[in-house]
Amino acid sequence: MAKHIKKDMKGIIIGRIKSSTKELHMDSKERKERPVFTGVLRYFPDAIMEIARVSLAGNKQHHPDKPLHWDRDKSNDDLDALTRHLIDAGTIDDDGIRHTAKVAWRALACLQKEIEDAGK
Repeated sequence: MAKHIKKDMKGIIIGRIKSSTKELHMDSKERKERPVFTGVLRYFPDAIMEIARVSLAGNKQHHPDKPLHWDRDKSNDDLDALTRHLIDAGTIDDDGIRHTAKVAWRALACLQKEIEDAGK
């Protein structure tokens, strides 16, 4: 498992990006088989923006004094949380964010962890 740490100009960690080594070392043919921009961002720009709101809201809730990051210690019940939000899909949560956006965030979290676990 490769870890990349991004730092700001003062050397403060501003986020961690985890990815399997396999994904980091793709050749150009393999990369072209994963059209992130044309196959995801262009299909779902509004949904991706809402998922980003979920990330920021969660960070403000759990770590208001820290830069945006995924605190995996707070995300160990993704399927249960996904299901709780799925029950209320189509409505707005108390924080003003769509429950469906929270479902999508939790689904991405589950998928990310599943891919990482498969690479171990």
